[in-house]
Amino acid sequence: MLTREDFLIREDVIFFNHGSFGACPKPVFAEYQRWQLELERQPIEFLLRCREALMGTAIDRIADYLNVPDDEIVFVTNATAGLNIVLRSLPFAPGDEILTTNHEYGAVNRLLEYVSRKTGARIVRNRVRLPYQDDTTFIEDFFKCASDKTKAIVLSHITSPTALIFPVAQICERAREMGILTIIDGAHAPGQLPLDLAAVGADIYSGNFHKWVCAPKGSAFLHVRAERHNLIDPLIVSHGWRDEADFRERHEWQGTRDIAAYLAVPAAIEFQRDHDWDLVRATCHSLAREAQTQLCERFGLEPLSWGQFVQMATIPIPACDVEAVKERLYVDYRIEIPVGRFEGQCGIRLSLQAYNSADEVDTLIGALESIFA
Repeated sequence: MLTREDFLIREDVIFFNHGSFGACPKPVFAEYQRWQLELERQPIEFLLRCREALMGTAIDRIADYLNVPDDEIVFVTNATAGLNIVLRSLPFAPGDEILTTNHEYGAVNRLLEYVSRKTGARIVRNRVRLPYQDDTTFIEDFFKCASDKTKAIVLSHITSPTALIFPVAQICERAREMGILTIIDGAHAPGQLPLDLAAVGADIYSGNFHKWVCAPKGSAFLHVRAERHNLIDPLIVSHGWRDEADFRERHEWQGTRDIAAYLAVPAAIEFQRDHDWDLVRATCHSLAREAQTQLCERFGLEPLSWGQFVQMATIPIPACDVEAVKERLYVDYRIEIPVGRFEGQCGIRLSLQAYNSADEVDTLIGALESIFA
């Protein structure tokens, strides 16, 4: 059974914020450092003679993990970078509409605003009902906001502010019938959900490895279906850009950079497979659900959802100065956890990973009960 000793998290902190940047297991981090040393020992050998084969091997492993062809996927540093590549490539025009929700990640909201200002496209936001009703209600409400002007859908698989899982496969299927391009922000999905991109069916999907797959920071992917490759340009034009280059070649070589984080992703995948990650996910979900039950009952608040989450749950708390509560949790109780406000409701975003324990969850509940006594 995995414990805190298997990770690099400091012992003096109760870490409930895996969802922001992840946390790397010791053997995976060692593999990451091994690749960094290989680079530094002979940079020319590593980057010019070996890079293409090494990256190809890593991509093959990741394509198998995600169930997509290896020529449809490239490494990026994070999901936001992947979405930038996509949304800044697409030929939007005044009068076009991009359909999304009010639950999207802050950086992606800024990206959408940037694209709207640059192209004249209008951003349409579906206001998701809370508490979350069910997938059928969500889908029907969402598509009521679509029109013949809707050119693309930008949607989180698992949302950042509310940790809700959206039914992206059904959304993608219906959008394809309507001729709408689907762009899925999978920042929190890989590792937290068994992810089969062929089953999801999105035109474009970008996700992180450094969060819930527990790979090193700066490792993520962009998947683009083959028939959409001609739409997507690299943000950085370098030696891979030439007439005969394919999708991967155009995006892979961006000049000098450390590719060690990418090469360590297969080790992170193997680490989770070797440690029965289905059980880890289930255990974390049970702890999150119990914390939600206790806190909502204690404060008389209604949860956002009883089951539309996995290892990360946004749990309502009473009205408060969220920054002050966050600071007190860290200073007085050594608990690292996001405290924020969404649609006027204060809440904590509890992220649970293999290194967390039921005793730590009890400490959090006790701390919040004390703060709001």
